[in-house]
Amino acid sequence: MSTMGFTRRLPGELGRATSVLATIVLVLTAAPIITMIVMSFGASGTLEFPPQHFGLQWYRAAWHNFVSPDASDVLSIGEAMKTSMIVAVSTMLIATAVSVPAAYALNRYEFRGKAFVEQLVALPLVYPMVMLGLSLLLVFNALPVELGVVRLIIAHVILALPFTVKNCAASVASIGPEFEEAATVMGASPLRSLVDVILPLMRPGILAGMLFAFIVSFNEFTVTFFLYNIDTMTLPVWLYSRTVSSLDPTVFSFAVFIVVIDFGLIWMLEKLVGDAGVAV
Repeated sequence: MSTMGFTRRLPGELGRATSVLATIVLVLTAAPIITMIVMSFGASGTLEFPPQHFGLQWYRAAWHNFVSPDASDVLSIGEAMKTSMIVAVSTMLIATAVSVPAAYALNRYEFRGKAFVEQLVALPLVYPMVMLGLSLLLVFNALPVELGVVRLIIAHVILALPFTVKNCAASVASIGPEFEEAATVMGASPLRSLVDVILPLMRPGILAGMLFAFIVSFNEFTVTFFLYNIDTMTLPVWLYSRTVSSLDPTVFSFAVFIVVIDFGLIWMLEKLVGDAGVAV
């Protein structure tokens, strides 16, 4: 049915132009991941796309590299993976520990400079990563001690805070002050009402923030590239070093492994939290 040349659609029904545009956007979004997966199954010794032959040789080579690293490698993928896990887990725990009280204070209290603090927390989302990495490098090099992996953790916490604070704040905003008032009426102290009432209700936002912090840290490259050394090389930097030095096709197999981990974390986020408390 049409009126004045326009097709009438039901509420929520996509038009043809919108459907085509959405399909194009989805294809462009998925194209890099699909390309990487296809290349990981290539059987050619060169990086040609599409591969002329397919096989599992690069997965076998990647597994051999993992269990029996080449002696010529300055750092093995196992060591890089260990560093990435240490940094990501530490970032997740520290960023969450900072964000829970910060989100509560920003939501419940009014104080001078509150707007500035909120903007400061969100600043890493818009700050150029190259300049942030360079700035942190200058600061850490000026210190009288070598921080090692600690400086990676500090940098990653800065990058993760916008996600953890925002998700925790979203949970606090959904909890009305009447919950604390009810706990106080029942005889609970302010600290007890916070621990026994507010924190359990904040669980979706806390879990979402923790997983986002882990994902951000585990995949971070730009800032890390300025701060790592040979003993604190993370997995993304290790993959980059392999592509620069030899264009090793096994990096596609390792990259697929990383994508599987990320998708698993996102699936876990959806199962544990759903839409409640998730804010990006």
